[in-house]
Amino acid sequence: MKPGLFNVNIGIAFSSIAGQLLRTILTIIIIAIGITALVGILTSIDAMKQAINNNFSSMGANTFVIRNRDAVIRIGHKGKHPKVYRNISYDEAMAFSEQYTFPAVVSVANDASDIATLQYENEKTDPNIEIDGTDQNFIITSGYQLSEGRDFSPEEIKEGRRVIIIGQSIVKSLFKKQEDPINKVISIGEAGDYKVIGVLQAKGNSFGFGGDRVALLPIAVIRSIHLTGGDLTYTISVLVHNPNLMDAAISEAKGIFRTIRRDKIEQDEDFGIVKSDDLSNVLISKMSTLTIGATVIGMITLLGAAIGLMNIMLVSVTERTTEIGIRKSMGATKRIIRNQFLIEAIVISQIGGLLGIIFGLIIGNVMAFFFGIGFIVPWLWILTAVAICLIVGVISGLYPAIKASNLDPIEALRYE
Repeated sequence: MKPGLFNVNIGIAFSSIAGQLLRTILTIIIIAIGITALVGILTSIDAMKQAINNNFSSMGANTFVIRNRDAVIRIGHKGKHPKVYRNISYDEAMAFSEQYTFPAVVSVANDASDIATLQYENEKTDPNIEIDGTDQNFIITSGYQLSEGRDFSPEEIKEGRRVIIIGQSIVKSLFKKQEDPINKVISIGEAGDYKVIGVLQAKGNSFGFGGDRVALLPIAVIRSIHLTGGDLTYTISVLVHNPNLMDAAISEAKGIFRTIRRDKIEQDEDFGIVKSDDLSNVLISKMSTLTIGATVIGMITLLGAAIGLMNIMLVSVTERTTEIGIRKSMGATKRIIRNQFLIEAIVISQIGGLLGIIFGLIIGNVMAFFFGIGFIVPWLWILTAVAICLIVGVISGLYPAIKASNLDPIEALRYE
C-alpha cells in the first residue's frame, strides 16, 4: 500500500471512530480490560519471581544448608508434606564444623523463636520477631551485612555473653526518636536484657522470611535460655569459596554428616541439604499455574472484545454502504475498500491495547513496589500484547472488510 493512501485510510479510520464514538469506546474498554489482565498479572508474576530470586540469591549461589527436613514448599492444600527427620543436635553440628575440611565457611545456628517481642524502655515490637542463635560466621553465610556496629567476637560466642545484633525493622520499632541503637540495652520477654552491638543492613521481609525482623544472639545464650521450650534443632550453613565446586562440597558434606549421624550404608541420609536456588526454583515453578490462569482470563476477555469489534465493523459497513458505493464509482478498488475497513479495525484494537498496556504496567508495578522491586517494563509481555491486538484487529475486521469490498457499486448507491 502506498504511504499516501495508507495515511488517508488512517484518517478515514479515525473519522469513522468519531462517528460511532460510544460503540467504539465500549469495544476499546473491553480490549483494554483483556490486555490489562494479561499484562498486569504477568508483570506482577515477574515482580514476584524477581523478589523470590533476590530473597534467595542474597543467601548466596554458593551456599547450602544442612537441616532436619527436606526442601518442600506447600502452597494451599496441594503438594506433599516436607519429610522431617530427627533433630540435629548441637554436638552433631559442632562435630561437622570441626571435621569439614573443604574450602568453605561453616556456620551453626538455631531458630529459637519466630514470635518474640523485644522492648526498649516504653517501646515494643510486634510479636513477630525471629530470634536466631548464631556463631561468628552466620552473617557471612546468610548473606547479611552490618550497617553499623560489629559482629560477635569468638569470646562472646563461647561464653554466651548477653549481646545482640538486630535487624532494621526492630530499629524502626524501638528507636523511633532516631537514637543510636548501639550499646542500648533491650529486653526479650522473660529471656532477659541484651546490649546491642550491631545493626544489620536492610534485607526485606518478602515471602515470610524475616530478613529485617530478625535478632541474633550468641548460640550459647540460646542453649541456656531455651526460648522454644522443647528440644533444639540446629542448621548448618556452608559457604563454598568456589561456586564451581558446589556439587563436590555437597557430596563431601553428605559423607561426613552421614558418618556423624551414623546412617547405615543401605539407608538414605536422615537429613536435608538445601541450596538457595533449590527453594527459589520450587517457588517459581509453582507460579506456572498463575501464568496460565492470567493468559486464559486475558484471552477470554479478548475473545469477547473481538466479537464486539466485528459487530461494530459490520454495523459500520451497513451504515456506510452509500459511502462505499460513491468511493467505488470514483475508482476505488476492492483492495482499497478492504484495506480501509481492515485498518479501521486494527486502529481500534491497538488503541485498546495501548490503554491496556498502560493500566497493566501500573498494576504490575504497584505489585513490584509492594515486593520492594524497582520499576519493571516487561517488554516481552508488551510486545505480546501488541501482537495479540493486531491479530484481534485483523480477525475481527477481515470479514467486514471483505464484505464491504464485495459490495456492488450500483446497489450500494441505491442503498437507503
